[in-house]
Amino acid sequence: MATTLRVDRATVAYGGDRPVLWEVSATVEPGRILAVTGASGAGKTTLLSTMAGLLAPVAGTVAVNGAVLRDRDHAVALKVVLVPQDNGLAPILTAEENLQVALIANGLAPTDARRVTAEALERLGLSGQAEQLVEELSGGQQQRTAIARGLALGGDVLLADEVTSELDAASRQKTLELLRAEADRGAAVVLATHDPDAAAVCDAELRLVDGCTETTSPRR
Repeated sequence: MATTLRVDRATVAYGGDRPVLWEVSATVEPGRILAVTGASGAGKTTLLSTMAGLLAPVAGTVAVNGAVLRDRDHAVALKVVLVPQDNGLAPILTAEENLQVALIANGLAPTDARRVTAEALERLGLSGQAEQLVEELSGGQQQRTAIARGLALGGDVLLADEVTSELDAASRQKTLELLRAEADRGAAVVLATHDPDAAAVCDAELRLVDGCTETTSPRR
């Protein structure tokens, strides 16, 4: 079933502090890529964390096909995949082990996990680094490994937080093509980015200014 992600007037705060996001709304349909843009500190990562079920709004909702997210476990069950800005990889595992552990935890048999891992790493040009520890990889290679893991999980909703920031031009272009391929297979994709060129290839843009929505503009 095609999956729609909807954020409805979400306000998010850390503890009793002033809200980081204020009444933000967004809808991401299957087959579409939404760019979330804004200056550093505007709330991009907070919004994606809320979409992923890591943060609960103090007001408003985040829903996947009408099911309001309760927490991260609920989001995972609804096939919401997050590629975090800090990559979220285990540094003492190899690149392939990072993917395989996630895939097996997601219910894949070990044999299938090995096959999907090899395919995903090859797509990101990392076949030669499969057996290297993550802590031995460059920043760009770590970022590509995290992207490979996110793509391998095959979510219905894919949230990518600044996934092109450490990449060279060729790898950035390849990553954007892979995100488009995810949308083309029917995923709802959200890309948080400060890169105007990356935002330009998305279908719509939601710009945050000090935690508030400045504008949402359709592109296609």
